[in-house]
Amino acid sequence: MTSKAAPIAVPQFTSKDYSSFFLAGALCCTITHGAMTPLDVVKTRIQIDPAYKKLNMLTGTRHVIATEGPKALLTGFGPTAVGYFVQGGAKFAGYEYWKKKSVEFVGGQEAAVKYRTAIYLGSASIAEFFADILLTPLEATRIRLVSDRSYATGLVTGFTRLAREGGIRELYAGFLPIICKQIPYAIGQFTVNEYCHEIAFRSMSEETRRSLSSTNKFALQLGSGIIAGFAAAILSHPADTLLSQINKGHGPTGSMSSRLAVLAREAGFRGLFAGLGPRMVMTAGLVSGQFLMYGAIKEALGAPPGLEIHKESSAVI
Repeated sequence: MTSKAAPIAVPQFTSKDYSSFFLAGALCCTITHGAMTPLDVVKTRIQIDPAYKKLNMLTGTRHVIATEGPKALLTGFGPTAVGYFVQGGAKFAGYEYWKKKSVEFVGGQEAAVKYRTAIYLGSASIAEFFADILLTPLEATRIRLVSDRSYATGLVTGFTRLAREGGIRELYAGFLPIICKQIPYAIGQFTVNEYCHEIAFRSMSEETRRSLSSTNKFALQLGSGIIAGFAAAILSHPADTLLSQINKGHGPTGSMSSRLAVLAREAGFRGLFAGLGPRMVMTAGLVSGQFLMYGAIKEALGAPPGLEIHKESSAVI
């Protein structure tokens, strides 16, 4: 059943609203990424350690525990929690900001709906770019800690050693591959989630949509988040593999683009997607959990709803 789209009401978000968006995004990302630290440790080992190349998630976890002890599964927890706190806040608040600005820029409901894909892609990309400026040094520290247990004892010592020995250049050595990883990740996360909701809403009448139970809303958010997580993992995985290699110190010297090209040729198609299965599982949990928590935290903070520009029913929800 097709219903006529309602006019888009562009909200006038205040600085307090954006602060709430930032805090909600920061909390949902640091909680989910922190909880996934053990999976990420094993995934990173599979990507960069030859001893783990033929192992899966379960056998890899057993190998880590057997050789290094259970505590090794929490390696890198500090930089993960702090890094994704600042990155998550900037990403979610930035996406809300740039989506609103994009709708205002194209002008009018019809244009916003027509160019909604470009709005989703552009908003996600710009927000992620600035968020990655905050994330990159902490992600470099995390990968050093995970790939070399003797490198440092934790976040502070690892970060200071990396900054002291390599300076800004080493802290941001992974910036190009990280934006190559995170921007496709954000595009998959936000754009696919938006379209999953749109497809679901198209199959409902306006009355059904308004009367959705809490259980149905939860199921819709969870299902959309899982699908978006799968898309985010697939789109970003080759760059994720290269990022792990770069931050471990692998590869030739030269410009970052040439180093990435050489590493990609050495890895081959199969090597670039090593560890994709575990990462898809991890990312589906991350993305679905983030969207569920983001909405709940925003509501608890009294923040206004985001702007929706779906084709069949465009409104603020």
